[in-house]
Amino acid sequence: MSASETKWVRLGEYIEQSDKRNSEGMYLLEDVTGISNEKSAIPTKADMKDVSLTPYKIFKPNEFSYVTVTSRNGGKISLALNNTSQTKIVSSSYVVFRSKDTDKLLPEYLFLMLNRSEFDRYSRFNSWGSARETFDWSEMERVQIPLPSIEVQCELVAIYNGLKTLAEQNEALIPRLSAACQAYIVDCRAKYPSVPLGKYIEQSDERNSEGMYLLEDVTGISNEKSAIPTKADMKDVSLTPYKIFKPNEFSYVTVTSRNGGKISLALNNTSQTKIVSSSYVVFRSKDTDKLLPEYLFLMLNRPEFDRYARFNSWGSARETFDWSEMERVQIPLPPPNVQQAIVDVYHCMERAQYIASQAREKLKTLCPALVQRAAHS
Repeated sequence: MSASETKWVRLGEYIEQSDKRNSEGMYLLEDVTGISNEKSAIPTKADMKDVSLTPYKIFKPNEFSYVTVTSRNGGKISLALNNTSQTKIVSSSYVVFRSKDTDKLLPEYLFLMLNRSEFDRYSRFNSWGSARETFDWSEMERVQIPLPSIEVQCELVAIYNGLKTLAEQNEALIPRLSAACQAYIVDCRAKYPSVPLGKYIEQSDERNSEGMYLLEDVTGISNEKSAIPTKADMKDVSLTPYKIFKPNEFSYVTVTSRNGGKISLALNNTSQTKIVSSSYVVFRSKDTDKLLPEYLFLMLNRPEFDRYARFNSWGSARETFDWSEMERVQIPLPPPNVQQAIVDVYHCMERAQYIASQAREKLKTLCPALVQRAAHS
């Protein structure tokens, strides 16, 4: 079908309300669902004590439900498709509707059309009322969408679902991999002796004295254990006293007071050399065949270390965790192959996080792209 043949249709011709109630009390409290402005069904937040469920509307698989009130809702409309195999019930104030003929309009395709920022803006613009602005059924019926052939609808839904599944599968992996990593570390504490870090780490005090590194090389250190763009005002600041922060080196801020109960520390896990404030401590593993930098980072990126660093910080106006205290930190030191195994699991978790994050980001831009595809199919 050419672009000129693609139909733009009024939704009212293809959807219909459903007003079936839970009058026989077949559905119970565990079947009640709320509707989120993130376009999903969620556990209800309502106080359900002594609430009669008989007026509640039945919300079947492949049906939609939305909340008509759009004011004070983050600029979005609360709407969901019941994409499960279970029938739910929703508040009697919600609208429940469905595709009249799923051979002409796929529910999943319609969801793609309604799960867009353009539809949120449209529904807000076409909401009316004084105390509470509502997007009523007549306005929903006036919504227009491109309606390609059912084959094209199926194809577009498959693309969306494939990316969504990729995100969900990797999100499901993250807690499992994290648990495996933590279990490894706990096992190390039981199996291997703890050693003071001072035997295995050393400070680095190399400065940017020749001015080789510039403003774009300056980095700050976050209490989330990462290097971040500096927040300091760098106007007229000389960078020659700054410390050089090489790949596989660590840097930390000695001041721990007023820092959210955490110490600001990072491993430079990039291939680029950075520079940090002269007030920071930069250090490294003396022998990476005995202590892997990434293994050490996992040991220092734990709540126990944050608590230890805060407890062992000293000072009056500003409490600091100085180098001598860092040297006294004890960690279990397994053989390098065990250290690497733990690091490998951690990298798998990082990879899963990255893939899930990228998939979610692409889903945000995919819906508009799919609309364009639908309109030109």
